Amino acid sequence: MNKKITPRVIKLIVIQSIILIIAITTVGAAVNVHSEYKNTGKTVNAQVEITTIPGVNTTNNSDEMSKKNDNTAAENGTTVGEEKTEKKQNVVSDYKYSYAGFNPQIINIDANSSLSSILLNGTHVLPDGYEPALAEAVKGSGKYLDYRVAPYYQAMYDKALEDGIELKPISGYRPYDLQTELFEDQIQLEIDENGLDRTKATVAAATEVMIPGGSEHNAGLAMDIGSISESFEDTDAFAWLSENAADYGFILRYPKDEKSRAITKVIYEPWHYRFVGVETAKEIKSKGVTLEEYLNAD
Repeated sequence: MNKKITPRVIKLIVIQSIILIIAITTVGAAVNVHSEYKNTGKTVNAQVEITTIPGVNTTNNSDEMSKKNDNTAAENGTTVGEEKTEKKQNVVSDYKYSYAGFNPQIINIDANSSLSSILLNGTHVLPDGYEPALAEAVKGSGKYLDYRVAPYYQAMYDKALEDGIELKPISGYRPYDLQTELFEDQIQLEIDENGLDRTKATVAAATEVMIPGGSEHNAGLAMDIGSISESFEDTDAFAWLSENAADYGFILRYPKDEKSRAITKVIYEPWHYRFVGVETAKEIKSKGVTLEEYLNAD
């Protein structure tokens, strides 16, 4: 039996058709987005914490773990041993401590960056949210470093132990928030003990605790060894490090001489060792220069 198609029925048919078209369009768009994302090769939570990777067994392992000399200039605006390029970097526009003259540049860094060319200090900071993939520096120590650095520290630790020396890891990777807390504590200490206003206290604090984001600890590239005291220079551990650290890719980051301190703008820290790779560490040691000088950077 034929039914008369009323305006109401026509309206319902039109509405249902529109709904169907929207649904098909939405599903198609979602499929396209998924395909595009998949093609980028990105994965969710790519920087997972790594606790076990192959160790380094000899001091002859002189590759620099992800060293890409051709990309050095692109990453930090410098070329090793040559004049600094003029690559423009982003400046943190709202850095928390700009009132004290700190207006750092954001460095370009990712999992493939050359570890020897990464410069972190009072003028170069990590990008917001950067977190390195980590591995335990010494098995059972509970202290972590960038997973590419950790096996070198373990190898150095093991060799020193064979020589009767313990290179006890004191402080490795630090989250950004912890660095901020330490820096704020140092500012308050300068205010309380030296009677400085906050601006001068912040400047003074930065000579002892690096500004947040500018610390090599934030990138998992440095380890404080033995004790956080200048008296560490009188220990057998310091003597061993002075002789052998470069063979494992580590340098004394903040030397004692006046010239070096004027360049790094940090007090003498005989306990602070930074990984730059074996080849680079040996070259820096032989030249007797700071990392800033080696990279021709401020």
